[in-house]
Amino acid sequence: MQLFFSTTSPYVRKCLVTAEEAGLGSRIQLLPAAAHPVQRDATIVARNPLSKIPTLVLDDGSSLFDSAVICEYLDARAGGRLFPREGAARWRALTLQSLADGILDAALLARYETALRPEALRWADWTAGQLDKVATSLASLDSGTTALHDGVDIGTIAVACSLGYLDLRFADMGWRGRYPRLAAWAAAFGQRPSMQKQWSL
Repeated sequence: MQLFFSTTSPYVRKCLVTAEEAGLGSRIQLLPAAAHPVQRDATIVARNPLSKIPTLVLDDGSSLFDSAVICEYLDARAGGRLFPREGAARWRALTLQSLADGILDAALLARYETALRPEALRWADWTAGQLDKVATSLASLDSGTTALHDGVDIGTIAVACSLGYLDLRFADMGWRGRYPRLAAWAAAFGQRPSMQKQWSL
C-alpha cells in the first residue's frame, strides 16, 4: 500500500497512527505529495480527483480516500479492533471521529484564510467563526459533554491527532491552559508509541 504523505497533514497522521495501532505500519510506503487548495498536485489528481490527502493506493492500483475511509479499511484489514462493530461504543467512536474531523476542518479553513488568502481578501469574522467552532468543541470534550474515554479507537485517535494539529498551527490558542482535563487526557494518550512516532519520506 502507498499513502500520499505530508509531514504536517493531521489527516495523514490520523491514518498513520491508525496503521500503527492496527499493526500495519510497515506495510505502507509513503509517497511525496504537494496538496494545495489552489495549486493542485497532478500526481494526486491521477489517483484522487479531489487532489486531497490522505489518498491510499492499494496493491491492485485502486485508491481510497478520505481519512475516515482509509482508517476503516486499515482496521478491517487488521481484523477490526479500532472501529467498534455495533452498539453504543460504535456510535460513540464514530461521533468522536466526526467531532475531531470537524475541529480539523475548521482549523484548516482558518489556517488557509490567514496563510494562503491574499491579505486584502481576508475576512476576520470568517476566521473567528471557524476558531469558535474549535473552541466550543474543545469545551465539550473538556467538560465531558462529549464522551471522551481512555480506550483506543478511531474516535480517540482522531481527537488526539486534531489536538496535535492545534499544537502545530495554533500554539497561541493556549488550549491546554483553557481545557485542563482535555490536556491531561491528551498528555496521557500522547505517550502511546503510535503517537510518538515521527514519519518522513
